[in-house]
Amino acid sequence: MLSRDRYPVALAMIQPEPLPGTYLNDGMGLDEIVERAVAEAKMLAENGFDGYIIQNRNDAPVRQHANVETTAFMTRIALELRRACPDLIQGILVNWDGESSLAVAEAAESDFIRVEHTYTSVEVGYAGLLQAQCIDVLALKKRLGSRMPVFADVQEVHYEQLCGKSVVDNAWDTVMNAFADGLFVGGRSLTESMELVRAVRARLGSEIPIFLSSGSTGENIKEILSEYDGVSVGTWVKDGNMRNPINPERARIFMDQVRELRTERRKDGR
Repeated sequence: MLSRDRYPVALAMIQPEPLPGTYLNDGMGLDEIVERAVAEAKMLAENGFDGYIIQNRNDAPVRQHANVETTAFMTRIALELRRACPDLIQGILVNWDGESSLAVAEAAESDFIRVEHTYTSVEVGYAGLLQAQCIDVLALKKRLGSRMPVFADVQEVHYEQLCGKSVVDNAWDTVMNAFADGLFVGGRSLTESMELVRAVRARLGSEIPIFLSSGSTGENIKEILSEYDGVSVGTWVKDGNMRNPINPERARIFMDQVRELRTERRKDGR
């Protein structure tokens, strides 16, 4: 489970092969896609990761609202991974549909959802205009009686933000007016990311968990987890390309650093 007594947590992005019917799918069937994703989850468990976020990253290009078959296929993947690795934290990120993410997470009894593009405000990217989903996500939670934690990205760095607010002000809005349970925050460099997390904490306090949105590596993860409550590594453990499978050796190096940090904290009584 995703609970405060486990922070900081080290998660990884499991990004399955392109799902059937999507532009990049080369004919691979769902059974093989599931098999590969399960193998990655087991490898993460063997290397000591706390969990993972499943994201259909390889389905690009996508719109803000997921196709119905995408929701169904992601549910199948989530259930199979849950069955194979029941002790790992499981997050759900359906590109870029918060309602679909919530539906999948409820069906699979996942631990949280991540809404990346976009929970509050408005942004523009290659797929056009993306608008706030907080009202629709919260309405679905209400209908379902859901207690699924919602972690929202604050001003995702790869899209153009139209809100005009600072990251700190938008973080406050995301929690206080859109009722996010946790945040993903990050900048375009490690220095900027560390400055942002400190500034957001100064505004919101220590109770709201904050995860790094992007930029973690085997070289900087100890510094990152000195300030952040968690991270979900993607590009670095995939040899610099999010479409690659996770490299087991890089996964081991990454978690070796996390284990070192935890050992140091225990010695310091933290």
